[in-house]
Amino acid sequence: MAQRVGIALGSNIGNRLRNLQHARDLLRQLVPEDTAYAQAPIYQSEPVDCPDDSPDFFNTVLEIDYIGTPYELLEHTQGIEFHCGRSIVHQYNAPRIIDLDILYFGNEIIKETVLNIPHLEITNRRFVLQPLTDIRPQLILPGDTATISEHLHYLDSDEPALSMVQSDW
Repeated sequence: MAQRVGIALGSNIGNRLRNLQHARDLLRQLVPEDTAYAQAPIYQSEPVDCPDDSPDFFNTVLEIDYIGTPYELLEHTQGIEFHCGRSIVHQYNAPRIIDLDILYFGNEIIKETVLNIPHLEITNRRFVLQPLTDIRPQLILPGDTATISEHLHYLDSDEPALSMVQSDW
């Protein structure tokens, strides 16, 4: 049975828009053409917890119907990152061509070293909450009581406001 899955996409090296489009197209190949699909606008954000002088990110969120396990999806997302040119980085949060993070996977709750669902930082990051609010404002994550839009409204963060780059991409 298909699960509704949210995936955050980010890029801050090279042609950021093209990187996001390429990753999106590869993610869409994971699901049948007739399944529900949503994509948020792309926003530009300043790097958070990244090395000094890191370029700004383009960020967005996709929601797809996925048939398989969270671990299979993790393998797919890591494969897409590699296919898009992401190399192994030894510096924490170093600039990258593409970054894909599974935000939620239906009603699953997983807390492990290699996979945390819902994503541990989902409600603390404006660059995730804003695009997710655009497509799923009333979403309540497993184990939570507030909607995504409420989390965004009450976000206590030093992150500056995001600027929309493109709504239709």
